[in-house]
Amino acid sequence: MSLSEKAQRYAQLLALGALAVLAGCQVKPLYSEGPQGKTATALASIEISEADDRVEQEVRNALIFLTSGGAGEPAKPEYKMALNVTSTVTGVLYDQRVSGDNTTDTAGAGRIVVMGDYNLTRVDTGETVRSGNRSAVALVDFPQQEFAKLRAIKDGEKRAAKELAEIIRADIAAALGR
Repeated sequence: MSLSEKAQRYAQLLALGALAVLAGCQVKPLYSEGPQGKTATALASIEISEADDRVEQEVRNALIFLTSGGAGEPAKPEYKMALNVTSTVTGVLYDQRVSGDNTTDTAGAGRIVVMGDYNLTRVDTGETVRSGNRSAVALVDFPQQEFAKLRAIKDGEKRAAKELAEIIRADIAAALGR
């Protein structure tokens, strides 16, 4: 067997191996029809539990918009989602200020973490389709004015709530698409 024949045989084996690897790959769009029907239809039939506070309401509103495509909550839901959201605000950069005999630490920036626990169940059977906990982080600057600081915290919570809703939506879309 000559060198060119060996190279040709090697190239054929390499091509055959590549085809075998590619045959095992499955590329499927997220919103394609799966064994349970269209993912978009399933997403639009999710009822989300009532909110207990402002941040949870932000996440809930964003989830309703993302799952229904802006159509609102379904009249006859096929799925129910129990949602529990908590948020924490922490300072991360502290400036040490000396005023007379007093030394104070004032945060110049902060981190807002919004965490969500959710459980998606079928209405008819009560079977859990997907449950999990996810979190989103927003970074904020804390100005010296107290009202501006409160406004920065609210804006950061809103950004993190939207991001958390997008993460949860992607997670349940993947679960419903199977």
